[in-house]
Amino acid sequence: MPQPDLTLTPAGPALAPRYDDFARTTDTARPYVPATRTSSPRPHDPARTTDGPARTADAPVRTTDDPARKAGGPGRPAVGARNPYRLLFARPGTRAFAAWGLIARLPAGMFGVSAVIMIAAVYDSYALAGAVTATGLAVGSVTAPLIARLVDRHGQARIAVPAAAYATLGHLVLALCVHERAPVWALFATVALTATSPNTGGMSRARWAHLLRDDPGALHTANSFEQAADELCFMLGPVLAAVLCSALFPQAGTLAAAALFLGGTLLFAAQRSTEPPVAPRTPAGSPLRAPGMVPLLAVFLATGAVFGSMEVVTLAYVDGPVAGPVLALQAAGSCAAGLLYGRARRTARLRTCLAAMTVLMALPLLAASAGSLLALAAGLLVAGMATAPTMVTGMGLVQRLTPADRLNEGMTLAVTALLAGIATGSASGGWAADHAPFPSFGFLIPLAAATTALALCAARDAAAGTTKARRSW
Repeated sequence: MPQPDLTLTPAGPALAPRYDDFARTTDTARPYVPATRTSSPRPHDPARTTDGPARTADAPVRTTDDPARKAGGPGRPAVGARNPYRLLFARPGTRAFAAWGLIARLPAGMFGVSAVIMIAAVYDSYALAGAVTATGLAVGSVTAPLIARLVDRHGQARIAVPAAAYATLGHLVLALCVHERAPVWALFATVALTATSPNTGGMSRARWAHLLRDDPGALHTANSFEQAADELCFMLGPVLAAVLCSALFPQAGTLAAAALFLGGTLLFAAQRSTEPPVAPRTPAGSPLRAPGMVPLLAVFLATGAVFGSMEVVTLAYVDGPVAGPVLALQAAGSCAAGLLYGRARRTARLRTCLAAMTVLMALPLLAASAGSLLALAAGLLVAGMATAPTMVTGMGLVQRLTPADRLNEGMTLAVTALLAGIATGSASGGWAADHAPFPSFGFLIPLAAATTALALCAARDAAAGTTKARRSW
């Protein structure tokens, strides 16, 4: 059961109003008075029955026109509204920060592709382009948790805005260096400046976790929406970057992504009404010290290898202009599954999701072995449907394991582990594509990575015994 928020008053500590009090204040039938808790039991009321409180002449009668009930606050079932996403965005301020956060995240799928295209076009070397982007990813894996720690300590708006400005400046300088054909060392030095990008997805999830801290069902729906938004960004971002770079000029994708990133982050940070307050510091230490966090990050690492290897081996297998659309089907399947998973009333265990992913990752291997491009496209679409439920469940575990005052740092550590896995999977997939004894050999890599993730999760469960933590996984 979540602990109530406390605030200091002249009379001493008292319960602070919760965010979901907005639903109660909209009840125009009677004014809302914050309830207080006492240690004494409730006296017996003979008018009260098992069917609920009795109505008296003084008590107003609620009708289906009550806007608070239609809004669907925590503990208030909505009348006539079955879509959980509609209830989710009925809360004040949620549409604004979700929309601007989506725009700020879209460039995440654009920067890498844009950098590869513009560097390869000017320097005529895909090896150089890949090395530069890999350097930026490596530096970001070190700085991202530090940026997230500052966000937890000082607030989202105070840290995210200057961090995004520095990162945007780095992308612009990199585009200028490429345009002027600067020495190669300048590209590596400049790309390091882009590593201050704040984790907008983590900050958005932190807002949901704060607003919905008393409503686990709505938080599950919010996490599913965030995962679907991530998949949408990585599905549309590369396509948009490729079109801009090819239709206009090589630096067009980077410039457009920089504008979207900085503008979206500024407008996201401006939504101060939904920004979680800075929590008091606790002696909990790094989220890495939380029980179960390190094994969970190992699972994220193996899961990232699934994504990275699948992307490379699919591009190598198709090897043509249709490779991008075929690969995008995996993200489309994940996006659709994420939205459907958010409508579910209960969540699956992480081990169940990983088992489903392992089974479905065999479909692209079977389709590629049959030599049918249509079968491969269908296999990727179905295999992608296991991605979002796995990530939603995993991120939910991260939120539960991480101390409240370090939530952004904990989720950024998960993203960092995921990105490290993607880099490892990309390298493994590239090696398999170059040394494949048969065309479909590379698709064994994502299947092996999914099996490894499942084995790590099962090993953690076995080590935990029959504890409550084991049941949560």
